[in-house]
Amino acid sequence: MPTRNATLAGIGMMLLGILMFSLNDVMGKWLVATYTVGQVLLLRSAAGLAVLMPFVVRQGVMRTLRPERPGLQFLRVALGSGEVALFYLAVSYLPLADTMTIWLAAPVWAAVLAALLLGERVDAGRWLAIAAGFAGVAIALDPTGASLSMPALLALLGSVLFAGMMIAGRQLRSTPDVTLVAWQTLGALLMGLVLLPFGWVTPTWADAGLLGLLGIVAMVAHLCVTRSLKLAEASVVVPYQYTLIVWALVFGWLVFGDWPTPAMLTGSALIIAAGIALLALERRAEPTKTVLDMP
Repeated sequence: MPTRNATLAGIGMMLLGILMFSLNDVMGKWLVATYTVGQVLLLRSAAGLAVLMPFVVRQGVMRTLRPERPGLQFLRVALGSGEVALFYLAVSYLPLADTMTIWLAAPVWAAVLAALLLGERVDAGRWLAIAAGFAGVAIALDPTGASLSMPALLALLGSVLFAGMMIAGRQLRSTPDVTLVAWQTLGALLMGLVLLPFGWVTPTWADAGLLGLLGIVAMVAHLCVTRSLKLAEASVVVPYQYTLIVWALVFGWLVFGDWPTPAMLTGSALIIAAGIALLALERRAEPTKTVLDMP
């Protein structure tokens, strides 16, 4: 069992990783206001792979390029690449906090998909948490108001793809973290190449640096979260991922002047409560839990 100091260090690493993911999201929203989603994905992923390369070499290039269960790996990469592209597309139109609120519904969709696709048993407590999560999404989307739009629906689709990626990740627990991150980053790079013909804006030197920094920040965030899970039990550190919505509110206000509506705040509270409840219920049935891989 982890010691108290290791647990505290794990919590600290999770908090740092989520902060880095939040900075990644802020920079991404800032950059997609000027540059296309394709080139943001391409340059971000290229920089991320450059940072990851020493870890790949240390693990072994052939071991990384020949993962186990390649079909499932491909499905996870396809889902992950699609959800990252949809995230940048959605956040270019929606406030940061709104986008992240919808994305944090992924554990709710994952519970439903696990029941439908994997035949996992869902008891009354989990169905109640799922219902609360659905209610939170419905309130946050505010179908009777102005917030229900095509970007909001794209964000909703992205969160479902994110949930599918989580389900695939659960089946690949024995795959090394470096392999998972490397293939996910490579998939995002290929997605950037596919989307590149839809537009290119030559970046300034300053923005080129920011685009590269975007990938580096994302890699550091992944490493912090991975280290957190090695230092402490997942059931202890995973709930701290919901600090993401706090940072989204803070950065959204400070950088973009966005302020969430009461419906968005109420919806996000229900979604977070549902996610934590699902995690607590899963902890009873299974001692380990795979953390979310943020966009």
